[in-house]
Amino acid sequence: MVLGFASVILIGSILLNLPIASRNGESIGFVNALFTATSAVCVTGLVVVDTGTYWTVFGQTVILFLIQIGGLGFMTLATLIFFILGKKITLRERLVMQEALNQFKISGIVRLTQYILVATFLIEGIGAILLSIRFIPIFGVSKGIAYSIFHSISAFCNAGFDLMGDFTSLTSFVNDPLVNVVVWILIVIGGLGFTVVVDCLQKKRFSRFSLHTKMVLSISAALIGLGFIMILILEYSNPATMGNLPLRGKLLSGMFHGITPRTAGFNTLPTDQLTTASIFLTIVLMFIGGSSASTAGGVKTTTAGVVIWTIVSVIKGNDDTEIFQKRIPRDIINRSLAVIGIAMLLIVLMTMVLSITEKDFSFVEIFFEATSAFGTVGLSLGITPSLSLSGRILVSITMFAGRVGPLTLALAVARQQKKKKGLIKYPEEKVIVG
Repeated sequence: MVLGFASVILIGSILLNLPIASRNGESIGFVNALFTATSAVCVTGLVVVDTGTYWTVFGQTVILFLIQIGGLGFMTLATLIFFILGKKITLRERLVMQEALNQFKISGIVRLTQYILVATFLIEGIGAILLSIRFIPIFGVSKGIAYSIFHSISAFCNAGFDLMGDFTSLTSFVNDPLVNVVVWILIVIGGLGFTVVVDCLQKKRFSRFSLHTKMVLSISAALIGLGFIMILILEYSNPATMGNLPLRGKLLSGMFHGITPRTAGFNTLPTDQLTTASIFLTIVLMFIGGSSASTAGGVKTTTAGVVIWTIVSVIKGNDDTEIFQKRIPRDIINRSLAVIGIAMLLIVLMTMVLSITEKDFSFVEIFFEATSAFGTVGLSLGITPSLSLSGRILVSITMFAGRVGPLTLALAVARQQKKKKGLIKYPEEKVIVG
């Protein structure tokens, strides 16, 4: 999987480095092309040049394809090609698909992939049609349709790339209910995870859902609600963000910024004008991210949920971690702790190194950028275009690690746990903690 993502990024970098990709007819430079391709494939949204004004139609099309491949996963797209060519999917390819989709068993993996492909193109198509209602009157027929398709795919894949120009994202639509609601829905569905969407469509009742689906829906709803309420409270009177907006604009932007830090990257309020408390809340939401087997990044909602419920169980004095009358296996708990621990270590390391290479920026700006890159969010406090060459390379590495790292790490830990079972067990001895 790591090599697959890396190969797609390399091809995208070569294409975006071509003079035909930029409107000035000059090559953007390989490092900048690599940064943009990494951001697109890792569905992050951090950019060093404005997507809407710098790239030609060719460059924007390349970015769109990279977003779609990164959002669905290269194995899902490869499966689509196999279907078109009539090629048989081998056992080896099914095993890779199982890992790419983070599934527990191999049976039904091809059918699940078919569901994912059909549902993705259907949802993105509906989103594009709804957005075209607003974009066609503003931009004209051809440009309006192109903008609708681009932003629908970018929103569903939680990428955060936009074509509005001048790094403004969707700030001009802060009071527009149609654009806000459509983008909300696309972001949330893309961030829930393909298995959750399929489970909901098939079983239809909460009581019949799998434990994974119940956790994803519950934690996602809680995080969105918390983000909405806190952003609304913290920014309600801020003249640089919500202060001068009507009540409708405040409610719409509050909900938008309760959802978008979950790795989407769009914004309707100027991120660099948020209060310090809102910035810190955004960092926390970016770190958690979306859900497993989705287009989103971060450590994932279920990972954070398992750790939180384990802490609650310890406080209550329970031996087991129990959620919705189900017991979480110890190896899942250990895996969750490992993912969160290494994620925190990576962000701390990258923040420390970037603070050395990017001396013109504050600690909060660098910490925000590193967390956004790891969570593949794409929100920024405005420092991305001004990063040094080494800073851009470091952020690219962080985006790549954030996209493939947690999943690869979880799989690696799971394999090691399987290998170690049944071997020598050493005697226990207690240590003082706390």
